[in-house]
Amino acid sequence: MGRQQWWWGRSLAVVAVLALAGCTAADGTAAPEASDAAPPASVGAPGGEVDTGTLPGVPTAEQARTELAELKVAPHGSMAGYSRAKFPHWAQQGEKCDTREKVLERDGTNVTRDDECRAVSGRWVSVYDDKTFTNSSDLDIDHVVPLANAWRSGANMWTQEKRKAFSNDLTHPQLLAVSAASNRSKGDQGPDEWQPPSKTYWCTYARAWVSVKSTYELSVTDTEKTTLADMLGTCPS
Repeated sequence: MGRQQWWWGRSLAVVAVLALAGCTAADGTAAPEASDAAPPASVGAPGGEVDTGTLPGVPTAEQARTELAELKVAPHGSMAGYSRAKFPHWAQQGEKCDTREKVLERDGTNVTRDDECRAVSGRWVSVYDDKTFTNSSDLDIDHVVPLANAWRSGANMWTQEKRKAFSNDLTHPQLLAVSAASNRSKGDQGPDEWQPPSKTYWCTYARAWVSVKSTYELSVTDTEKTTLADMLGTCPS
């Protein structure tokens, strides 16, 4: 009887080992399937759109294409009479904060401010060139559609109040904290003359540019329109 119990116990042990080996093999097979799966939706916005980060009011690529088709096409106007003083910025936004500080707070992480609302610490990623900063003085607030470009495409006919609203617009995708180097490299150039060094941002940049021009009924040149269409072509389908 004792020998029978020993044999039965050993048989159960063998079965248990085989069962455990079977689970390990199944898990090992499943793991590659998970890694081969399509990237999670978190790499972009819902519907396959590129994540626009903190930039507000960015339309979908399809909406941007529709808006682009409806924009007035015209050559650049004259720079006569232009000055940055005709686009008052940075406006006060309450609580001692001006537009620049509001954008720095919006676009950064773990941002702390002093009693004068100045960002004294935080972390910022410049989406134009994929560089990270912890000192706000290394950042510029870029007007996606530059003030001089706006002037040449219709803003010369605006009131001073409308130009002030344009240069301090926190609702539409017009203001963005980026590296000072990338902002100064861009200057007042349009997308047919300058694009963000980081090509992964071209889709969002084109969508933002078209949205601002559409919102403010500004014109585009032929080459500007063609380049924007090409940049929108980098968006996920």
